[in-house]
Amino acid sequence: MTDILPPCPECGAAFTYQVDALLNCPSCGHEWSAADTAEVTQEVRDSVGNILRDGDTVTVIKDLKVKGSSTPLKVGTKVSGIRLVDGDHDIDCKVPGFGQMGLKSIFVKKVTG
Repeated sequence: MTDILPPCPECGAAFTYQVDALLNCPSCGHEWSAADTAEVTQEVRDSVGNILRDGDTVTVIKDLKVKGSSTPLKVGTKVSGIRLVDGDHDIDCKVPGFGQMGLKSIFVKKVTG
């Protein structure tokens, strides 16, 4: 068998098997189509529409208030090695001088070159 079948979306069991066009889970009895498991990847874009990827370098496009700090995150601050996540703040990163932080993609611009 060359195809690796995805785990069950209901219970997460790894022992799925295929019967005709359906995938089946022996643990919970759930049946689903292989087309249903195709991941829908949502593109995260910066403020000017560039597609962001994990590991990209971005700059902040406006001063941002930082909760718990008296100093704002200044425009032009360069952040490298971003990680894309799901949620309200699409970017997890380590900002120099501030530490670990979540940013919204609408407030950053991708650095090219």
